[in-house]
Amino acid sequence: MDNKPSVVIVGLGYIGLPTAALIAQNKIYVHGVDVNPKVVEIINKGKIHIVEPELDIAVDIAVKEGYLKVDVKPTVADTYLIVVPTPFKGKNEPDISFVEAATKAILPLLKENDLYIIESTSPIGTTEKMMDLIYNQRSELKNKLHIAYCPERVLPGNVMYELVHNDRVIGGVDDKSTEKAVAFYEQFIKGSLHKTNARTAEMCKLVENSSRDVQIAFANELSIICDKAGINVWELISLANKHPRVNILQPGCGVGGHCIAVDPYFIVADYPLESKIIGKAREINNYKSFWCAEKVQTAKLQFELHHGRKPRIALMGLAFKPDIDDLRESPAKYIVQKVLQNANNEECYIVEPNIDSHKVFKLTNYKEAVEKADIIVFLIAHKEFKVLNINSEKVVLDFCGVRKNNYA
Repeated sequence: MDNKPSVVIVGLGYIGLPTAALIAQNKIYVHGVDVNPKVVEIINKGKIHIVEPELDIAVDIAVKEGYLKVDVKPTVADTYLIVVPTPFKGKNEPDISFVEAATKAILPLLKENDLYIIESTSPIGTTEKMMDLIYNQRSELKNKLHIAYCPERVLPGNVMYELVHNDRVIGGVDDKSTEKAVAFYEQFIKGSLHKTNARTAEMCKLVENSSRDVQIAFANELSIICDKAGINVWELISLANKHPRVNILQPGCGVGGHCIAVDPYFIVADYPLESKIIGKAREINNYKSFWCAEKVQTAKLQFELHHGRKPRIALMGLAFKPDIDDLRESPAKYIVQKVLQNANNEECYIVEPNIDSHKVFKLTNYKEAVEKADIIVFLIAHKEFKVLNINSEKVVLDFCGVRKNNYA
């Protein structure tokens, strides 16, 4: 059996590893690449280093059947997927150095007619920059490769299903590249594949998450206004949404995660004068976390004045959204840190039912925390929190609608 890899995937994180497992499930040989030797060791044993339903089974099967192998270095293949992080540098400026490093790693391996695809969220023009990098170093391959951009559109906790069934936008640097990339994804994706050019595909990814950020910012701004006006924001939004053309989202304690809290900056950094609404939405959503921390501080001081002792505080949730274990860019985590920084010998119980331990925070069982606390601060609407019976004497700060009484 010829098990020469057809696909090399550089980056085996929350998107790269599920993508590798999915392709391998379709009996296509995949060579995964990660710079972390420990990650490589774990995956080659058929195990996973991230939490994602069904991924462990897919990886185990793919490794046992020989369709997935992992190393710290790439190898020769026909298709190369770049699925590495694009973090920030300086003040909210996107850093494409990981994409560049991954591209340089495969440069010596490229050959005529190969397919090179970036899936990493990237600033507009990144695919063209990488094309220029490749052709400057490998001039003999100029116009002989297929180069495209295709971002993911998946929800943590449902990645294995959505990778298959969600539509994808695929943009090549030319029509031939687009067609080649579409033919590749058709092998394992059941959703519709929409053809465009690389710059539009890059912008599409950024716009999708910026749109969500703007809508959440409206809800978060409403929540601050309603707090000052003495209005229940949850009831207000429920009533406003009875309008046939209104659909206001739910407010929270900010915006987190690796997409919505990050991607708008990719636009703002390159188009600061033009992206007024997008930039302001980021400010509002960041401010909401600071506002929540200040509300906790105020409640704490009021309790001490009224009762003559320091309160015990339960901080409920660390993840960036309900019912997952992902803490990336989490506003809840920021609020907890801020409350602890302002602590003056108060006892704080930190709760996150979706993880067993944390390297910084000592975690407390959610039932125990609620029982012991004087002030209960709901930061994330985990399902466990929605069924709690809370003594009416306790102070409750609900920043995420755990106790919104199901207004409908």
